[in-house]
Amino acid sequence: MGISEDLRGPVSRRAFTAALTGGAAVVALGGCARAEPAGPGAETGVDEEEAVARAYTFLDRRVDEAAGGTRQGLPRSYTGGWMETHHSTVAFTYDVALTVIAYCARGTDADLRRAGALAGTLLALQDGDPAGDGRIRQSYASGKVTGADGLPAVAAADSFTGAQAWTGLALLHVHRATDGARYRAGALRLADWIQDRTASATGIPGHTGGLPASGPALTWKSTEHNIDVAAFFGRLADVTGDRAWADRAAVATGFLDALWNEDGPAFWTGTGTDGTTVNRSPVPEDPQSWSYLATGDARHAGSLDWALTHLAAEDGGFSGVSVSDADTSKVWFEGTAHLAAALRRRGGDGDREEADRFLATLRAAQAHAPNADGYGIVAASSDGLRTGDGDTLYASLHTGTTAWFALAALGTDPFLSE
Repeated sequence: MGISEDLRGPVSRRAFTAALTGGAAVVALGGCARAEPAGPGAETGVDEEEAVARAYTFLDRRVDEAAGGTRQGLPRSYTGGWMETHHSTVAFTYDVALTVIAYCARGTDADLRRAGALAGTLLALQDGDPAGDGRIRQSYASGKVTGADGLPAVAAADSFTGAQAWTGLALLHVHRATDGARYRAGALRLADWIQDRTASATGIPGHTGGLPASGPALTWKSTEHNIDVAAFFGRLADVTGDRAWADRAAVATGFLDALWNEDGPAFWTGTGTDGTTVNRSPVPEDPQSWSYLATGDARHAGSLDWALTHLAAEDGGFSGVSVSDADTSKVWFEGTAHLAAALRRRGGDGDREEADRFLATLRAAQAHAPNADGYGIVAASSDGLRTGDGDTLYASLHTGTTAWFALAALGTDPFLSE
């Protein structure tokens, strides 16, 4: 994914680089009204259980069409619409990890077979990477594998911290579901890579952005990445019994404390390249919801309310939240699922009802959003949603969004912190 390296700081792993999309951020005032999720044709005739089953059917189709060759291929991240035309052959590692986690959440025999196959491919990619240091890459070619080594080709060779942590979390999910030691071993290699390559005491202690495909290591620090690392290292400490991982998780959690804006209340995006200067614009959604899912820290629970009010978005009859306060003109359906999951976990007054309304929005999007097929869920309510960091989202069916909907509806925390 496209990640800024200047004081804008990274929103990080959700879209495509401006170089690919030709997009530049459009700044608009964030909404001030509390989101009231709804959508066109909200009476879809499909209840939540059936909608979740359809979401899994969508994931099954993407995974099964990629199966073949000597190893399991990776499912393409986007289908239909603008992304179908431009980038339909890309499998983002983050989206693959979410798909694995969603399969482990429901946990049927067929789900665990698919999760194991995808996780096995990720392990093979880790083992076969030319760097030989335990990393994973940002994205790979999707579809059936035809190469001599039976592995998907690298699409984007960057190794960003968030993708390493999400892959590690996915492997730990499979380890928990199957008691497979090799998945834990792969997760440990990823954790070692993160610690060795990104741990930084410069400025605010925490973890830096990782390694780009070329050039020097990134020195900015992302709140989102440090949430990922805190959750991953914390779960690894639970699995291994090694206290060192808990101590390292505490460093990442300390970074979150330092980036907390009590006046928001919300989390700032991260730091600049000096590791000290706090980036205050744009303010994205995912640190607000992911922080609570990953830590359950009541001190920061107000970040969910900040997102509900400042990121409220309406478009095409849909209501939910947007990516960041840079552009609230359209609904980001993945972020709407993030917030539904976090509200269900918080469980305060009105939270369950708010989460249910968000899930109703997602069911309506499954049925009626542009390019909807009745199974998957598109990334944005219409084309052209600016993230604020140079990326653009489109109304194309998205495995990551669909997986997040399933996780939120099932009440599963992908950070394994329940």
